[in-house]
Amino acid sequence: MPKNKGKGGKNRKRGKNEADDEKRELVFKEDGQEYAQVLRMLGNGRCEAMCIDGTKRLCHIRGKMHKKVWIAAGDIILVGLRDYQDDKADVILKYMPDEARLLKAYGELPENTRLNEGIGGGLDEEDDAAGNDYIEFEDEDIDKI
Repeated sequence: MPKNKGKGGKNRKRGKNEADDEKRELVFKEDGQEYAQVLRMLGNGRCEAMCIDGTKRLCHIRGKMHKKVWIAAGDIILVGLRDYQDDKADVILKYMPDEARLLKAYGELPENTRLNEGIGGGLDEEDDAAGNDYIEFEDEDIDKI
């Protein structure tokens, strides 16, 4: 059998994820940066995101975040814009759901931004009131069955 020459197995590579538990300071955008919402993941450390300024950009996830911070469709991210390529950007930070709600409350994100559901969307309050798909049975109906 071969000798183990590495520093550990795949459990070591997973590491400790203690950084998520603690509260971090809310980071606002600076010049050369923009807020965006992930439309879809493309693989190979890239994603397609719709920036708040209305431009759809191809975003590259930086190496510090790659395989450590998981990004999914619908997440709010902070991207760094490129001077030489307007259709591409780099993901700097992923906002947690509570941080995204704070950004919306501070007016950094527009009001029509949908935060806590994916791009497919869920049911709105108006949809629930419009049609009720439940059928109510009376006791006589149940006895017939």
